[in-house]
Amino acid sequence: MSNWSSDQEVDEMVEEEVDSIVEEIQYHYTHPEVPAAPIFHRVHINRDREEGHSQLWNDYFSENPTYTHAMFRRRFRMNKPLFIHIVNTIENGVPYFRQRPDATGRLGLSALQKCTAAIRMMAYGYSADALDEYLRLAETTAHQCLEKFVDGVINLFGDEYLRRPTAEDLQRLLHIGEHRGFPGMVGSIDCMHWEWKNCPTAWKGQYSRGSGKPTIVLEAVASQDLWIWHAFFGPPGTLNDINVLDRSPVFDDILEGRAPRVTYIVNGRQYKMAYYLTDGIYPKWATFIQSITLPRGRKAKLFAQYQEACRKDVERAFGVLQARFAIVKNPALFWDKRKIGKIMRACIILHNMIVEDERHDYNFYEPSEFYHGEGSETSHVDLAYSTDMATNLNNMMGNRNDVQDTEMHDRLKKDLIEHIWQKFGTTQQ
Repeated sequence: MSNWSSDQEVDEMVEEEVDSIVEEIQYHYTHPEVPAAPIFHRVHINRDREEGHSQLWNDYFSENPTYTHAMFRRRFRMNKPLFIHIVNTIENGVPYFRQRPDATGRLGLSALQKCTAAIRMMAYGYSADALDEYLRLAETTAHQCLEKFVDGVINLFGDEYLRRPTAEDLQRLLHIGEHRGFPGMVGSIDCMHWEWKNCPTAWKGQYSRGSGKPTIVLEAVASQDLWIWHAFFGPPGTLNDINVLDRSPVFDDILEGRAPRVTYIVNGRQYKMAYYLTDGIYPKWATFIQSITLPRGRKAKLFAQYQEACRKDVERAFGVLQARFAIVKNPALFWDKRKIGKIMRACIILHNMIVEDERHDYNFYEPSEFYHGEGSETSHVDLAYSTDMATNLNNMMGNRNDVQDTEMHDRLKKDLIEHIWQKFGTTQQ
C-alpha cells in the first residue's frame, strides 16, 4: 500500500470524508429540528477515472475527435501537437505524471487528465473543484497537478524558452528594429501588476498602493512577435517602475561583461550599446529611449508616433499573456508567494512556446528579408565576444557608467529623430 496511486486515493478519501462531516455539521446547526445521524463514517466517491480519461480522449485526441482543432486551440490555448509534446515531455521527466497501478492493479489518473486539469486551471482561472465532473479528480489532486505541472514546465522548458537573447537572437532583433526605424533597439520594457487576493494581512501595507488591493509586479521585455525575453517577478505593488528597475537583473549581463557586443549606426554615428523603448517614467539612460511628451515640429511628432507604436509591443505581450492564461489576470488565490511566482514563470514559458509554434502565422518581417536584403543594414553582433569574468569584473563600474550615460542618451535620441525623419518623413509630406 505504499505506492503513489494508493497514497493519492487515500488523500482523496480523507478529503471527501472531512468535507462530508463539515457539511453535515453545518446542516444540523441550521436545521436543529432534524435528528442528527451518526456523522463519523467514511465516504468514498467512485469517480470512475477510467471513464474520465476515455471521455477526454474521445473528445480531443482520438482519430475522429468530437471537437475540432480550432476548438482545441481555443480551449487549450495552443495547437494540439504542441500540447501533446508538452504532455509527453512532462510524463517522461516528472514521475508524478506517469500512470501507475495501485495495490489492487487499478490504473491511476493518466498524464492527459493531469495536464489537462492544470492547463484548464491556468487558461480559465478555474477553481480546482470545477474540474471534478469532467476530468474525474478531486480538488486536492487538481491542486497537486497544477503545482507539479508548473514545476515540470519550468525545469524542462525554462532554459530554452525563458533564456537571455543569444548572439543570433540579438542579430535578428536588431535587424527587425532597424527595419522599423530604430537601429539598436532590441525590445520594449514595462511593468504589470498581478492582484494578490490572499495576501497575508501583515504584508498588505507593503503590497498595496494607497487604498488599492495588494499586487505583485512583473517586469518584462518583449519583442514584436510578443516573445518575452526577460521576466522579473516578485517586487511588491507599492514600487514603481524605477524602484523595480533598481532590483531587476535586466542589465546584469551587460554590467558583468557577459553580453554580446553590439554595434550599429544611426544618422552616420556609430553606437555600441543596444537599447529598449520605454514610457516616460524610466530614467534617461543610454539603454532607454522614451517618447516625446509634447512634441514640437514635424520631426518630433513623427518620432513620437513611431516610438509609441513600437513601444506597445510589451503592452500587447501583457494583454496576450492575460488573455491566454486567465489565472494571471484574475486575483491570485494562493497564500504562498513562491507558488505564485512559479505560476507566472510557467505561464510566460508556455506563452513563448506558443509564440514559437505560431510565429509563422504572424504578418511580421521574416529574418530572411534582412539577411538577404539590399545589404543596407548597419546593426551587427560580435559572435566571438569575451566571457573572461576576471577581466570583465574590473570593468563593471565602467559598464555601469556606460549604461547610465545621459549624454549618450540625448545624442542617440537626437540621431534617432533625424534617422526616422529621413526614413519615413517623405511619406508624411
